[in-house]
Amino acid sequence: MMLHKTPKYMQGFTLLEAVMVMVITGILGALVASFVTPLKGYFDATARADLSDVADTALRRMGRELSLALPNSVRVSGSYIEFLPTVTGGRYRSDAALSGVAQCGGTRIQDILDFTGDTCFEVIGGLYTTSPAPTVGQELVIYNTTPAHVYNGSNVAAIATGSTPNKIMFSSKQFPLDSPGKRFQIISAPVTFTCVGNILWRYSGYTRQATQPTNFASTPLSSAPNIAKIATSVNCTDSSFVYNSGVNQRNSMVTINLTLSNSIDSITLLHEVHIQNAP
Repeated sequence: MMLHKTPKYMQGFTLLEAVMVMVITGILGALVASFVTPLKGYFDATARADLSDVADTALRRMGRELSLALPNSVRVSGSYIEFLPTVTGGRYRSDAALSGVAQCGGTRIQDILDFTGDTCFEVIGGLYTTSPAPTVGQELVIYNTTPAHVYNGSNVAAIATGSTPNKIMFSSKQFPLDSPGKRFQIISAPVTFTCVGNILWRYSGYTRQATQPTNFASTPLSSAPNIAKIATSVNCTDSSFVYNSGVNQRNSMVTINLTLSNSIDSITLLHEVHIQNAP
């Protein structure tokens, strides 16, 4: 009987070879893990930093805009916050001795704001800022002490053509109250921030409403001419925006609390904005 010798490649391996393979595999696995773990930590840290940056940018943008809100114009309802941005302002002339010195179409700039009804007045020292003269579409506000006054339009007049940095022209109006500081503000259309579908939105350019709009799908927010996406993956709740109105001689404060999340992490940021409250 003839015996056939098994080819070497079919003879298998020894116990020593198996042990050596396991040891080498373990060493390679440890080396790979030592590289993968820090790499995963790096990507996680990068994703968290990106999330924080998005949240911080959104909060700072909202803070900048809210700091320019007309005194006593901030309204909060649920996850909706609305305000009227001021464009500029100044002080009006109200010296009774100058009454009738010049008419709105006169060449001399010495016209007071007449609280029995008027269409123009002189700006003492010019506007607060170097911005251009008020334009049609903006509005004049005198002594706003509550949101109801300005949103109902009782102390608001539409800017008319012919306004300059030294004289404000407006539609005929009898303002109900004189400002103790003789101050006025020029405002633009309302702005609303809210979260819809985990997206932080900014609505602007729509018409003032006596009742705060709190439904993005209905007028006026659905028809707002300017709609911008501020941040994604945002969770807004009824406590995301808190407004402490203070009193007329003090600043008010808005507290913004937003949570942003991604597939692996979430971050919550708190931001407080002080708003000039003296009208």
